[in-house]
Amino acid sequence: MTSWADHAIWWHVYPLGFTGAEKAQLAEEEPVRHRLRQLEGWLDYAVELGCSGLLLGPVFAAESHGYDTINHFRIDPRLGDQDDFDQLIAEAGRRGLRVALDGVFNHVGRSFPAFQAALAGGPGSPAARWFRYDPAAGEYTTFEGHHQLVALNHEEPEVLDYVAQVMTYWLDRGAAGWRLDAAYAVPASFWAKVLPVVRDAHPDAWFLGEMIGGDYAAYAADSGLDSITQYELWKAIWSSLNDPNFYELAWTLDRHNHVLDAVMPQTFVGNHDVTRLASRLNDERHFGHALAVLLTVGGIPSIYYGDEQAFRGVKEERAGGDDEIRPAFPASPAELPPDGWPAYRLHQRLIGLRRRHPWLARARTTVEHLANETIAIRAAADDAGVPIVINARADTFLPASRVPEEKRIAEAVRRGRLYLAAGADCIYPIGVSDEKDIAALVAAVPGPINGNTRPGGPDLAKLRELGVARVSYGPRLYREALANLKAAVQELLA
Repeated sequence: MTSWADHAIWWHVYPLGFTGAEKAQLAEEEPVRHRLRQLEGWLDYAVELGCSGLLLGPVFAAESHGYDTINHFRIDPRLGDQDDFDQLIAEAGRRGLRVALDGVFNHVGRSFPAFQAALAGGPGSPAARWFRYDPAAGEYTTFEGHHQLVALNHEEPEVLDYVAQVMTYWLDRGAAGWRLDAAYAVPASFWAKVLPVVRDAHPDAWFLGEMIGGDYAAYAADSGLDSITQYELWKAIWSSLNDPNFYELAWTLDRHNHVLDAVMPQTFVGNHDVTRLASRLNDERHFGHALAVLLTVGGIPSIYYGDEQAFRGVKEERAGGDDEIRPAFPASPAELPPDGWPAYRLHQRLIGLRRRHPWLARARTTVEHLANETIAIRAAADDAGVPIVINARADTFLPASRVPEEKRIAEAVRRGRLYLAAGADCIYPIGVSDEKDIAALVAAVPGPINGNTRPGGPDLAKLRELGVARVSYGPRLYREALANLKAAVQELLA
């Protein structure tokens, strides 16, 4: 693992969708569209979100959605050209953002030149060696039954040389790393041969492999990858909140610890291939809970563009079924709908917490309390730790002192940070060190308590001074959650 990647937080963007590009490749006579430059107007937005890198979806010449590449050495004309890419790299670098690219090296589009040569020359031709041919079926193997995606033959030395050349070419132009699409479909031995060749020229490059199931640790060890996508954790986060069943999350976090022992996983709650978190959750009030888990467990997190604004979108298993989760963005952040900014600020706070505590990238989690609807976990590394308590019940709030390990968790509130989840509504990181600070916290919240009344609502400036971060969806839920928080604080002072 390279040192910079250890603490990366990625803003994941699907450029063809983000820029509103055509759904199919341009005709040869069509002029290049310089849409890649649209991303430059969003780089400050990514920095302000707290991200340190831009994880790009496919940008190379392709037939349609980008995962049917036809020329790995050319920027898709729907997005621009090499000069546009160089400028994006320069502008990102000026802001301290690294850029990782999406490499589709398991398969290619049918108009890929080598495949056209294989069709013309027949199965015995030199070009045909690049692809997997099924004599029984009398046709070339495709990726997961998709006719347009022809599987490469990873036993062919020319394919290995080609992939190494592509990777090196774009790293030479300023890319910092690669996401390897459908890595799980490629023999681990292939990457074990390719990556050392590329690392000879770029020892600091980062390589992320897409894994969905299987033995993550074993594949990473055999392939030499720096990271793998953590789909198990993605599923457990939203599923445990929907059911609710935190036993699923607890089991997955234990497995996640074992993965961390072997490789630094890339964690997420959304990407270009899945239904968006805001649509996936049965109760939108769990949105903050999901983010709290993502941004306090070990790994390398990414935020999929639009999720930071609580965008909705459902993936459908049909042609064009990804369109809703790969939308176009406006020309500038100022044109985003106003109702998404609370989610953006929530992301900022939780990402800020992670960046203030960089050891969270290596944190292991232990479960200290577990029930279907409540869980208390502790993320720890380097003799530091953060306790997280989540109560997913919609009807009640579980004060910290009522958790079975009441003394330990209550003391954590007095000593330092504790995430209190009020119902399914809010999460409060509170950093109070003594009873004087607790009293100030109580005075900052609305409503009559100890003779104090704040009819205008909470004193947000005072709350921020005390380390309290607001997470809510609407003033009613905020007021209810603050009332629950006051009750918990009073109980601690009793």
